[in-house]
Amino acid sequence: MSTQAPTRRRSFKAKAAAGLTSLILPLAAMVGLASPAEAADSVTATYTKTQDWGSGFGANWTIKNTGTTAVSSWTLEWDYPAGTQVTSAWDATVTSSGNHWTAKNLSWNGTLAPGASLSFGYNGSGAGAPSGCKINGASCDGVVLPPGDNPPSAPGTPVASDITNTSVKLTWGAADDDKGVKNYDVLRGGTKVTTTTGLTYTDTGLTAGTDYSYTVVARDTADQTGPAAGPVPVRTTGGDTPPPPKAIKMGYFTNWGVYGRNYHVKNIVTSGSASKITHINYAFGNVQGGKCTIGDAYADYDKAYTADQSVDGVADTWDQPLRGNFNQLRKLKKAYPNIKILWSFGGWTWSGGFGQAVQNPTAFAQSCYDLVEDPRWADVFDGIDLDWEYPNACGLTCDTSGPASFKNMMQAMRAKFGANNLVTAAVTADGSNGGKIDAADYGGAAPYFDWLNVMTYDFFGAWEAKGPTAPHSPLTSYSGIPQAGFNSADAIAKFKAKGVPANKLLLGIGFYGRGWTGVTQAAPGGTATGPAQGTYEQGIEDYKVLKNSCPSNGTIAGTAYAHCGTNWWSYDTPATVVSKMSWAKTQGLGGAFFWEFSGDTTNGELATAINSGLS
Repeated sequence: MSTQAPTRRRSFKAKAAAGLTSLILPLAAMVGLASPAEAADSVTATYTKTQDWGSGFGANWTIKNTGTTAVSSWTLEWDYPAGTQVTSAWDATVTSSGNHWTAKNLSWNGTLAPGASLSFGYNGSGAGAPSGCKINGASCDGVVLPPGDNPPSAPGTPVASDITNTSVKLTWGAADDDKGVKNYDVLRGGTKVTTTTGLTYTDTGLTAGTDYSYTVVARDTADQTGPAAGPVPVRTTGGDTPPPPKAIKMGYFTNWGVYGRNYHVKNIVTSGSASKITHINYAFGNVQGGKCTIGDAYADYDKAYTADQSVDGVADTWDQPLRGNFNQLRKLKKAYPNIKILWSFGGWTWSGGFGQAVQNPTAFAQSCYDLVEDPRWADVFDGIDLDWEYPNACGLTCDTSGPASFKNMMQAMRAKFGANNLVTAAVTADGSNGGKIDAADYGGAAPYFDWLNVMTYDFFGAWEAKGPTAPHSPLTSYSGIPQAGFNSADAIAKFKAKGVPANKLLLGIGFYGRGWTGVTQAAPGGTATGPAQGTYEQGIEDYKVLKNSCPSNGTIAGTAYAHCGTNWWSYDTPATVVSKMSWAKTQGLGGAFFWEFSGDTTNGELATAINSGLS
């Protein structure tokens, strides 16, 4: 057999589409600033950094009405230093113009009675702290500013010296102000650690071998703060060797799963899987006419969710601007801010559009960016995944776009999506000599993608109706394997040999089995009469079904198989998944991914195994 299975992914047509009457502005949009809604001293705003996971952070602003009359709306403004930005927000419309950020109330949370307060939150990237805070045009601390009094400039960039296991000395240049500088705030990781009138400060009580980030903000005699200087990274001496980057644990969520499978974003939470993953690929968007397009408008953004179906227990309303899976994913990110979500385009059924699209990679990338960053759902997605599957090779159709086409596409995507968005791809695991990995320049594309999802499953299946029976996801080769190079180890080795770094390769796990019927031999290599019956399709069945209907009774090449009656199935179990994760770690891989959530048990057995195996 010359190709991997043709049916491992399906894309369904849109069920319905509905017009949307209002838009959520994108984070990068530019807006004019509103006039103050109330008296200058009636509202205050307080910033709190709630989480820090190294590459990003979570934060809240709390707005309080300290006056004696109700506030009917609010507009909060602040500045971030270059390199720090908001990536997703909730309970406010957050926009930016350069490094200046503005948050406005939504329709339901603009009114504040005297003494009342509210909060909105967001996730961000970078190490900087907010400065120059204004609420409804006035100082965030409620101080009334003299007319014409300008805030101070940024201090000179701080310099770190005398770094020890537990302390660091910071020194900075003086800021300028038309009325005079009163003092300076020193912030560590966005939290103020001291206020000083001098130009130096020694921070103590730190942890050995730990990374910190410092900024300095000047305050004038009217207590206005200016832009921050920094950030300045500092790593204290001593301590253990820094831990390796956290492994990627990514799962595909299918838009059509909300129909017959009745699997929704909420199930990721109720199964316990949400706390055990780092990324989700939302599948699929289509590729047609040289562009990225919507896959299923009804499931993607129109389907109304009842309270019991919704991630947060709140039902959709008929007039809200975004519903469907996109809104549920937004709610998931609010509850689990460490999860990143990519929109995946293509897949087996829709991969045929890539050949036309890469004839103009720049235009293709622009179309994908415009769709992913659509103002209605820009905060939901953290990047794009391209499931071309078989560039310059045969899959559902045969592509002849040339060995450089994949590299050209990824280069154009990176140029358009930039360094702050993820750019990934699902790719073949055909490690045979002259096979599909050899057909495209994956090594040349490596500088442009964050990682590759190597589809190390569907090597063998009942599309060969008479067999021989063989595990569809062998980790290694074995005596009698039907096709040399059709196993995970050979695929990973070939990608490495072509120049793809190990930490940019993810090992794939199928949450399903492949099977035959009419089989009398329990061991692999038997003959069959055709595909075994499956719930949705012949020859394939979810793990959650097979673990009970045909329990495994043997293993080969790092995966399980089962012979029950005349049926023969192969699939991964929690035990084989853990062993595969151990192998992935020895290979230095970036982590693992799986296809797809709905094949797992209601308590997320396989997702748990991936998490524990990579931890």
